[in-house]
Amino acid sequence: MRALLLSEYKTLSVVDMPVPEPGDDDVLVRVRACGICGSDVHGYDGSTGRRIPPLVMGHEAAGVVERVGSAVRDFAAGDRVTFDSTVSCGRCHFCRRGQINLCDNRTVLGVSCGDYRRHGAFAEYVAVPSRIIYKLPDSLAFEHAALVESVSIAVHAVNRHEPKPDDVVTVVGAGMIGVLILQVLQSRGCRNIVAVDVDSRKLALAQRLGATSTVNPQKGDVPAAVQRLTGGRGADVSFEVVGHGDTVLSAIRSLRKGGTVVLVGNLSPRVELPLQEVVSRELSVLGSCASNGEIPECIDLLTRGGVDVDPIISLKAPLEEGPELFARLYGGDKTLMKVIIQP
Repeated sequence: MRALLLSEYKTLSVVDMPVPEPGDDDVLVRVRACGICGSDVHGYDGSTGRRIPPLVMGHEAAGVVERVGSAVRDFAAGDRVTFDSTVSCGRCHFCRRGQINLCDNRTVLGVSCGDYRRHGAFAEYVAVPSRIIYKLPDSLAFEHAALVESVSIAVHAVNRHEPKPDDVVTVVGAGMIGVLILQVLQSRGCRNIVAVDVDSRKLALAQRLGATSTVNPQKGDVPAAVQRLTGGRGADVSFEVVGHGDTVLSAIRSLRKGGTVVLVGNLSPRVELPLQEVVSRELSVLGSCASNGEIPECIDLLTRGGVDVDPIISLKAPLEEGPELFARLYGGDKTLMKVIIQP
């Protein structure tokens, strides 16, 4: 099969590799669409330590079942499917509690971090455990279904602390996950959503997809702007979807007393926490990691139009264009938000 291999940092090429052999509980999927995730781009140069070459990256995917392992009963050749990116063990303390995203033995498709190497879906075929696979309706296009995993991150973040319809909600970071969170919030009935980003094009898209107000940090202080929008009180809830020190501070300082911040972005391993402000203003700080069984809800959201991913997709391209597109994304090409590879 053809696959897009990271042979060394910043070096991608299309190579021939053996078709994966599915285990007894696995499903072999013919990949029809796979999105380039920001984490793939950040791992491209080795800075995250989670894309150690040689590796086939890619975990946002959808396709058709080619064949199944001997113990698989719920899927058959020809089924249209997508899958979670997280491979949980199903046996540890957290899996038994229903917290599969916190699995002690968690691995991720398309990741190599020293402890394990699991090839992903920038290839014609990928083998995936049947327990993380979900069937797709015929009406959902493969390129849209490839973003189910991304939508699940947004749904899980909102599930960590769902605002009331009249709450003022700030979303700091209007990239792909940020605008997905905006849409999930809107689908839950939220009527007052403030999007924050330094990119005016992203803010325009955020407004198109559900933001009622926008703030550009390059044009003024974010907490002060949120204060003005809320009559001096501050936001009830903030979702931070970047993971830099300054954006985390903006998300926290935009809150009213007693407010809640949900931290989704994690580009920086360490950030400053204004401890006295958190304590004296009695703020709640929550983390949000991946997703935890929300994929069926996400398939339904996409199928009935509760979330629209089409405006997020910048282009679709064959596997052969993968190296060039990775280079563009790594170089900061602002014309690209989500690129879909079609092996």
